[in-house]
Amino acid sequence: MDPNPLSARITQYVTLLRENRNFRLLWLAQIVSELGDWFYAVALYSLLLDLTGNAKSIGIAIVLQVLPQVLIAPAAGALNDRLSRKKLMIFADIVRVFVVLAMLLIRSADMVWIIYILLPLETMAWGLFEPGRSAVVPTILSRKHLITGNALSAATWSFNLAVGATLGGLVAVLFGRPTAFMINAGTFLLSAWFISRMEFHEEHIQNTPRFRVRELVDFTPTLDGIRYVKGDPRRLSVLCLKGGLGLMGAHNVLLPIFGERIFPMSQILQDSSRAGMLGMSILMAWRGVGALLGPLIGAAWAGDRRSRMRRGISVGFGMTVLGYSLLSVAPNATAAGLCIVLAHAGGSIIWVFSTTLLMLLTENRFRGRVFAAEYAVHFVMVSAASYGASTAIDLGMSPQRAALTMALSLLAPLALWLGVQRFWYHTDDSSIADDRDA
Repeated sequence: MDPNPLSARITQYVTLLRENRNFRLLWLAQIVSELGDWFYAVALYSLLLDLTGNAKSIGIAIVLQVLPQVLIAPAAGALNDRLSRKKLMIFADIVRVFVVLAMLLIRSADMVWIIYILLPLETMAWGLFEPGRSAVVPTILSRKHLITGNALSAATWSFNLAVGATLGGLVAVLFGRPTAFMINAGTFLLSAWFISRMEFHEEHIQNTPRFRVRELVDFTPTLDGIRYVKGDPRRLSVLCLKGGLGLMGAHNVLLPIFGERIFPMSQILQDSSRAGMLGMSILMAWRGVGALLGPLIGAAWAGDRRSRMRRGISVGFGMTVLGYSLLSVAPNATAAGLCIVLAHAGGSIIWVFSTTLLMLLTENRFRGRVFAAEYAVHFVMVSAASYGASTAIDLGMSPQRAALTMALSLLAPLALWLGVQRFWYHTDDSSIADDRDA
């Protein structure tokens, strides 16, 4: 046994990237597009707060960023199971280039409605892209490399958040929000180019009839997918995990509010708007640090043991509850940052382990629909939690109390997850490499 499992895991990441060209290209696409996303998020949320002056504007924006994913999920799942996933990802990236560039039109409060039209369009493109990406990963990776690939993707997302949010705040402060929007648009172009260079066999579209547009309103594939998920209680419970994690979606409102109103960087910048923007970007960067550490440490500990992944999910929920409970009483920005690190390390552990388990439990021909459904469940909860938190704050609830309320709500999915563990008793000791019942 390696005396330093974290070091061994990092070695595995490097080896995987060096030896697997397709995964390397997909990983590079992830890096550039997500860095741009976080540049853009800081600029967008600070713009809304400046133009409207209320927390609900962020809540509405988040709902519009995530809820359309629920609406497009059936079509996105069907398309990703019937058409080339590679081509769909490229198409989604190109659509997002034009949507983000259109954000440059917003100059005053009476133009905020344009944001509320553009955000659903961007979300639908994302909703088409992500199920395809998740479905492609098991195609280009062997089963024994799934946990390594998923952990690396999650760690990369977290790194991008930490770096992108920090740099995004600085770029917006120094060069203005339009620069952040243009950088994000350019990253989608680069992402599309990386994906276009991938070469892999798309078995799911071999020997299938030609796709017809009317299939988009044919719900038979969706119903087949529902029956497939319900056929295995383990698959159903894992698919719902990200729904429980979606309760944590209130942090999308809480962190900008904490950054602007509770912990602005007034000691660095005199301008209150810029100080709030910088405070917001720093707290979001702490979120990225936590989400980076979670999969690195969690994957090193779990290895390829499914039983450890399941226990890790329980621990992850406990960390989120503790982290945001402590944030509600944090005395300063540093303490707040450490609380955020703890909570989001737990959240990223849940994300990585649930994704890996669901990949193992899902056949290739159903992956597009299953992952589209998983994202839909997650984003329904994110939308509800975000809108609820923003409304409560505008009605007078303190951000600290809202953070505590969110933390306590996460006890519910933890209890439900512990309650379904009996379905795994006969596979407790199986590993990914020799898993036969998934």
